Amino acid sequence: MKLKITSIGNSSGVILPKDLLARLRVDKGDELYALETPDGIRLTTYDPTLAAQMEVAEEVMRKRRTLLHKLAQ
Repeated sequence: MKLKITSIGNSSGVILPKDLLARLRVDKGDELYALETPDGIRLTTYDPTLAAQMEVAEEVMRKRRTLLHKLAQ
């Protein structure tokens, strides 16, 4: 799909067609991440930084389940 860079105020931007928004499952106000890959730039809704933080949080919650249970009471 070919996209054209356009002026938006003092910045530049790309207008995403409705069918591309639907394929990405995003709408106005949602966030997208541009990830650099060996093949180029990948546009995604996946946030690798948040995913890594969530993995650490889940690990802590598994290891400290008893403590977290006591804190919740």
